[in-house]
Amino acid sequence: MLILAILAGAATGIVLGLFGSGGSIIAMPALMLLLNVEAKSAIAMSLGIVAVTATITAWDHWRRHNVDVRVAAVFGLFGIIGTFAGAKVGVVTPVVVQLVLFALVMYAAAWKMLKPTLVPQLSGAGGLPPPERNVEVRMGHIAAHGIGVGVLTGVVGVGGGFLIVPALALLSGLRMKLASGTSLAIVAAKSYAGFCGYLGAVAIDWSIMGSFTAVTIAGSFAGTRIAHRFSQETLKRGFGGFLVIVATYILIKSTL
Repeated sequence: MLILAILAGAATGIVLGLFGSGGSIIAMPALMLLLNVEAKSAIAMSLGIVAVTATITAWDHWRRHNVDVRVAAVFGLFGIIGTFAGAKVGVVTPVVVQLVLFALVMYAAAWKMLKPTLVPQLSGAGGLPPPERNVEVRMGHIAAHGIGVGVLTGVVGVGGGFLIVPALALLSGLRMKLASGTSLAIVAAKSYAGFCGYLGAVAIDWSIMGSFTAVTIAGSFAGTRIAHRFSQETLKRGFGGFLVIVATYILIKSTL
């Protein structure tokens, strides 16, 4: 089990590095199923693990000019508000409800991963940038999505990056590499808020959390460096298939 937990931690980091999302979707089931962490504690600890890992990975992306600070600030600010509120709801939500929601979120993530990626290029006439007024409208949408994704993050313990990346691409016109790096900064901020929302209300095993985080950080650096060597479509489809299997297992286990 220890070896499997180490591999799960490495996989969590690699997925974060590759896609800018998906870390909690691996971390939470790994803590619960491989390390026998109670469900609510696993939700809280996965948020803490992803918060630290995403911070370091986002910094690496920022050095490579792959983070839009303005978009990250807007989405992150409203995401923090939603996540903290969602975490308070999650504390009093029955575990079975949280696990079922988590499984459904995983199915949604799998659908996103298995669906062919189409990134529209948002521009004005003649290929010029759209008017500033339209940019502000998109920022309003980004703020609204920040709150919505934040609430989901807090309740079920997922960073929501798989929702953030397409939202950034569609609402702000960021290219995928920039959307991925920006997503990591947002995921980090929201995960800190969610972790703080659970802190003091559930038990935290700091030794397990610290060890898992260390392995995850190493995996995240590996993920950012191997991303360009593989077909993104192939990686996404493989991850999507994995999500379907794990989600089905959790759904069956939580409802029996």
